[in-house]
Amino acid sequence: MEKGKNRRIDKVVEQKERELVLKELAVDSVNGLSSHDVSERLELHGRNEFEESKKKTKIQMFLSQLKDPMIYILFAAVLISAFLGEYSDAIIIVAVILLNAVIGMVQEAKAEQSLEALKKMSSPNALVRRDGRNIEVPAAEIVPGDIVVLEAGRVVPADLRLIETVNLKIEESALTGESVPVDKDATFVAEGDVALGDRINMAYMSTSVAYGRGEGVVTATGMNTEIGKIASMINNTADEMTPLQKRLADLGKMLGIVAVLLCAALFAIAVIQDRNVIEMMLTAISLAVAAIPEGLPAVVTIVLALGVQRMVKVNTIVRKLPAVETLGAVSVVCSDKTGTLTQNKMTAVRLYVPGEMKDVSEKALTEILDNADETGAKVEFENKYSALIKGFIYCTDAEINGESRIGDPTELALIDLGLNIGLKKNELLAKAPRINEQAFDSDRKMMTTVQK
Repeated sequence: MEKGKNRRIDKVVEQKERELVLKELAVDSVNGLSSHDVSERLELHGRNEFEESKKKTKIQMFLSQLKDPMIYILFAAVLISAFLGEYSDAIIIVAVILLNAVIGMVQEAKAEQSLEALKKMSSPNALVRRDGRNIEVPAAEIVPGDIVVLEAGRVVPADLRLIETVNLKIEESALTGESVPVDKDATFVAEGDVALGDRINMAYMSTSVAYGRGEGVVTATGMNTEIGKIASMINNTADEMTPLQKRLADLGKMLGIVAVLLCAALFAIAVIQDRNVIEMMLTAISLAVAAIPEGLPAVVTIVLALGVQRMVKVNTIVRKLPAVETLGAVSVVCSDKTGTLTQNKMTAVRLYVPGEMKDVSEKALTEILDNADETGAKVEFENKYSALIKGFIYCTDAEINGESRIGDPTELALIDLGLNIGLKKNELLAKAPRINEQAFDSDRKMMTTVQK
């Protein structure tokens, strides 16, 4: 089978029972795919990434800097200057053109390198079940048939047919425009064609889990996902000119028209006054060349390059020089706070029980435990608070295994609180495994679990 093809089983997966989908994808929901299966499918279907337009070579970047009406006029001025014997002028104009192109090419190449580095740093991870255990892997390595575990705060890494849902709600505004999170139901089976927003047994790539948790089997990856179709349309759109580029293009056209009219007028005057036609033609051409501001492109490029350097000092990447001018016209910048302006990490520092607020920061707990033998503070603390903290740990879906931290930041903070007093989640669950649960939702504002 050709690599990169058949990334999803068909186009009506939402109309099939979950058991049938699992069977067609040859995967067991309890154990997930084996490492061998993953390797084969990754080779067969390719990585779970969007196809990007072919990258420009250095030569293509250089030539793209010359695609400007003003540059075309300067080339004409070079030919005319050489024809008139003004070789020094021709050399100066060529130097200006080359300077302009080199500065633009260098900036674009640097920006592309920085963007590639950022892509590698910001590659999202996904929680999947493979070889019978849950592991976190780069989303790009997910393959059709993978069992993906979803929980609040996570981004859906590929198109999924949901096989289990516990009060699961997914925010799908990027695809449907619906601002309210959509309730999902793994038992739902669509009857005939239904709109994207009504496929409540599906989860789509790049949407985010708002509430609850669930599991799904990957049915489509890469460009065959719903968001991949949008990416394909974006890749096929033409680049638009910035306001500055449009104004410079208009100026170039105007100067070209003025130069032609000036030549025609002087030539007409020469004919009417019976002057030397050749001499007047050369004079007219000289005046036309003189009217062209040869230094304008270089001045604009240098000013924009200085602007880019100022942006670099504040850790901002500008791919193309004219974008600096567009950025300068921006009045409002919208940014996602979590993980951008903050670390997306939380810590429990206060614990409240009726009538008392207890400091449970790491420093305070260390002092309590260090003086435990002398003051009996540890016994007192455990009598008052350990049962409550155990309840916190039971009511989490997050996991901490060494350096690996998987799950919602709030839940991770509660598990950290338990670890600070010697309570480990895996040990607690081994003694009292979860047998039932009711996930957190915005109405109840709580999560309930039943432990055996």
